[in-house]
Amino acid sequence: MALFSKRTNSDGNDGPGAESGDATATQPSRDAATDAAASVGISVSSYRGMGAQPAPAAPAGAAAATESVPGIKDNVVLREALAALSESPSVADILGVARQLLQGHLFLRVKGDARELLAAGKDLPVAVVTLNGKQFVLAYSSGTALRASIKADKELGTSAMGQPVRSVIRYVLAGTYAGIVVDHASAPARAVIPRELLEKLVEQGDPTFEVKTLLSAERTPATASELADTLTRAKFWVAVNTSPGGQVGVAEARTVDGDRLLELYSHPLEVASQQRGDRAAPMTAPQLAAALQADQGLAGVIVDPGGPWMRLSRAELAPILALPA
Repeated sequence: MALFSKRTNSDGNDGPGAESGDATATQPSRDAATDAAASVGISVSSYRGMGAQPAPAAPAGAAAATESVPGIKDNVVLREALAALSESPSVADILGVARQLLQGHLFLRVKGDARELLAAGKDLPVAVVTLNGKQFVLAYSSGTALRASIKADKELGTSAMGQPVRSVIRYVLAGTYAGIVVDHASAPARAVIPRELLEKLVEQGDPTFEVKTLLSAERTPATASELADTLTRAKFWVAVNTSPGGQVGVAEARTVDGDRLLELYSHPLEVASQQRGDRAAPMTAPQLAAALQADQGLAGVIVDPGGPWMRLSRAELAPILALPA
């Protein structure tokens, strides 16, 4: 694949400095990803307690940071989600990758030296690939995936540029790109995230990605207080469902010690990925304060039970409880 050959199609301007290549016969399928884009929806419902779900048994800490190539810090949660993919990923598999895509950073490949190009005020020729006549931006979760891509393409005159995921998604959506291909040379640990799904991820989520960023980052003694403070202003959701008796309730988790935790989610996709048939309903910080004050049996909350997750006790939720309900 001539990764950086000049674009010769007539699709118009695909963004500053974009160049392209033709996909080979081993290109990943878009079927599951396209289905996933159509499956994400949001319904708003009322709040009341419902049956508890088991709380995660694993430690709350995010995955340890690694550098598979010196100087390139891997996006560990995304790398692990990709590693779990089969040759024919299901909709649930693609949703699992998409939800982990929303935190941390991605690496882009640039023809030439990115620092020199930026210093000279020039556009960056970001690597793209053509699939079924449409252009997708190539992105990477780790140094290993980036190295595999360079080896497969035999294109050595490139540099890596790490960018926050939200910046990459906004760049893709600002152009006419059809989506992102993540780790394209690492089959089967690769995925196509179509534009339709990217649009839903941005449209339905919190624009700052602040909660997800905290959960995926290295944990410190200050993380709990930072997360509680973030929840006073960031968008978050709960999972709602209807019992056989017709009562609408909010999902809870229960620890092995019997503590009840209200489940909070950083994005509606986190609710969908649980595959329980729940709907995502937005909740505000004052509503959360009211729920905690009305039910003293709630020991706290668990944020993003699908992981990386974190539990906050009532004491740690003091900034929330201090809000007027």
